[in-house]
Amino acid sequence: MTGFKTLFRTLTLNTLATIAALTALSVRGQQTEAAGIPVQMTVTLAALGDDSLPAVTREQVTVKQNRNDRPVLGWTAARSDHAGLDLFILIDDASDSKLGSQLGDLRAFITSQPATTSVGIGYMRNATVQIAENFTPDHAKAAQALRLPRANTGAFGSPYLSVMDLMRRWPEHPNRRAVIMITDGIDRARGGPRPRMGAITPDVDSAVDVAQRTGTLVYTIYAPGVGRLQRNFWEANNGQLGIAKLSDETGAESFYLGFQQPVSFKPYLDRIQKSLANQYLLTFGAQPGSSDGLQRVSVDTDVAGAELISANNVWVPTQSEKR
Repeated sequence: MTGFKTLFRTLTLNTLATIAALTALSVRGQQTEAAGIPVQMTVTLAALGDDSLPAVTREQVTVKQNRNDRPVLGWTAARSDHAGLDLFILIDDASDSKLGSQLGDLRAFITSQPATTSVGIGYMRNATVQIAENFTPDHAKAAQALRLPRANTGAFGSPYLSVMDLMRRWPEHPNRRAVIMITDGIDRARGGPRPRMGAITPDVDSAVDVAQRTGTLVYTIYAPGVGRLQRNFWEANNGQLGIAKLSDETGAESFYLGFQQPVSFKPYLDRIQKSLANQYLLTFGAQPGSSDGLQRVSVDTDVAGAELISANNVWVPTQSEKR
């Protein structure tokens, strides 16, 4: 009888231990599901109304994914050990040769970059990118790689297909990614005017998808191109709408002054530099879908006078992965 009681007690304890273990696993699984999959994105802190930039802490940042609140897991200033940036200057070879008057501003901007920034130079032509200088921390060397655009539309010119080509060839690195794309935004590869005003080429959406998937911010500066399409008001207007959409949806900005060549790129480049210097690496717990894909997100803060600028979609895998 004593042996039976001992056996019964042992079986009961084992059963209880098993139940406790399964319960713990279930709780951990629920906690993991609630926290979500860690996803990182670059967010720019900007001031509203004046030049003073208020401080924003992690507790003051809110993230919504498909309108649902998600936990903020990290909010790290892109400084010091986290300041690494890969910055690519991408110029449309279909740009008018008058762009040469801006090369001085571009060279000054490149050579003023901090040591933590690597700069690459390339030219868009025939839906690809001709690399003039690969990413390098030698800013003087990168600045020397700038040249006049060829002022030729090429056989298959599309700034959107070109920037996609660049992003797909981007070397793997944990640094932030940014492109400054100088173009009129006209998709000459599609041939002829859009059927109506505001009908943006579908290549814009494709470029946005690649940029959001890779976490690349695409700043755009309008520069007039050459050829008859540049003289077509609808095409010129739709080109500006295209680059504005590309920048806005990737968490960057677009700069233009009507359809004219600006006197100087310096005010635009100063604004871009200020943005790059005030960025944060945001990590939040994303709710995965049934498959890997882009998910709608919005990042905000209730701090007075502050604005958080980010891509409106982020890539969410079904399980944790490195970008």
